[in-house]
Amino acid sequence: MSWHRLTAALVLGLAAAPLAAQQPSAGERLPVVKYVLPNGMTFLLLRKEGAPTVSFVTQFRAGGVDEWTGISGTAHLFEHMLFKGTPTLGTRDYAAEQRMFPRIDAVADSLTAEFRKGASADTALMTRLRNRLRILEDSARQFVVSNELDRILTQNGAQNLNASTSNDGTNYFFALPANRAELWFVLESDRVKSPVLREFYSERDVVMEERRLRVETQPFGLLREEFLQAAFRAHPYGRPVVGVASEIQTVSRSATTEYFRRYYGPNNAVVAIAGDIDTTQMKRWADQYFAGIPAGEPYRPVVTQEPPQHGERRIDVEFDANPMVMIGYHVPNAVHPDAPALRALASILTGGRTSRLTQRLVVRDRWAAQVSAGQAPGSRYPRVFTFTAVPIAPHTTQELESAIYEELERIQREPPSDFEMQRFRNAVEYGSVSRLDNSFFLALQLASSEALWNDWAQTFRDDAAVQRVTAADVQRVARTHFSKTNRTVATLVRPPRPAPLGGTN
Repeated sequence: MSWHRLTAALVLGLAAAPLAAQQPSAGERLPVVKYVLPNGMTFLLLRKEGAPTVSFVTQFRAGGVDEWTGISGTAHLFEHMLFKGTPTLGTRDYAAEQRMFPRIDAVADSLTAEFRKGASADTALMTRLRNRLRILEDSARQFVVSNELDRILTQNGAQNLNASTSNDGTNYFFALPANRAELWFVLESDRVKSPVLREFYSERDVVMEERRLRVETQPFGLLREEFLQAAFRAHPYGRPVVGVASEIQTVSRSATTEYFRRYYGPNNAVVAIAGDIDTTQMKRWADQYFAGIPAGEPYRPVVTQEPPQHGERRIDVEFDANPMVMIGYHVPNAVHPDAPALRALASILTGGRTSRLTQRLVVRDRWAAQVSAGQAPGSRYPRVFTFTAVPIAPHTTQELESAIYEELERIQREPPSDFEMQRFRNAVEYGSVSRLDNSFFLALQLASSEALWNDWAQTFRDDAAVQRVTAADVQRVARTHFSKTNRTVATLVRPPRPAPLGGTN
């Protein structure tokens, strides 16, 4: 069956009975070829005839949860560094450039040592060291060819060159015309084998600025960070992916190199390639360009488990902005048997204008500018089911809290209707069908599923499992997980205004 006929058939069957979905889904039936090199690097090859470009997604099992104490933000920082080039890419004279790195690092290490003295640090010395570091980095920059990777790819018709870092992993992606596909193998193998951490300390400053813009000056970002830190007291899901300021400022080139050595081995990488490709040729190039890279350390999953919560946790976060509230409940990971029903619950409550909370709070009563529900911050480990709501004055976060609890209690008493369940199933099916025609989203889904679960079809299987969720399942997970003792609440509040000088008359 052609892609277009398959898509049409699925769309026509959106309202089919749930039992029909027990058969393998269209995603599970994709003709994906899995090819594993002797060094453990995994390639997922999907031929789509007629696709104008080929999408490449590389995902490493290297996310925020994999950082050790003192280097938070390194996963994200390394994502930046992988665009800086190699000994042959992005440099005019690598030998001369390399000779400068020890001098630069020595000044940076001295600055870090002084910074860590805290209140007793010599601020004048720190200023001199910062100036010296800036001068040395500027001097090394004479050897740098900026953005050479981007320039080469753009000249060859590349699109969507980018990367992203999450709690669970880091991915790199772009698309190329089919007749330029070998270029991906040339460039990607080079930067996986021998990245150069050039302009390291200036890029570290860039990440610091990202943190400032995303968290420190952004009310939602600040509230989310504080909320996750309150919800996770042991598990690293409580650490921000962008990093903690003091650790970003002090992470060294050597620690970042160690992070690369530990997590960026080919055995911790999954590559998904989707488009009008010759799978046999892809295998040959995989062998030619990647097979010679030695395998790294095997991935070491996080062993820390978040202990059970024994009482509600509440925090106020002061920020001069409109109030908002986040409410979270600890729930299992994305492949737990409860996950499909939890996904259904989120949709029934906030999935679209006709969902319960959206209809009540946003559309009908106009108490809230928005209300949403989802599961965060990752998928691999147990996480939190989170509500976020923003009130419209004069209504308050307390009113929105009460409304959310009322709807949760209602579902615990009365299961959702058949109409609500079918609407959710249809939405999931439509989303699944839509992704089948998009090479990039397919590649992204394949790589993520394989990297997380060692099974490229797992996320498609999850979509199929959703079709078998019953109203009783939704009611059961609501009763199981949504208790007050399992709840964390973070509220954004305005700081108190100082009393006017001189008092009042």
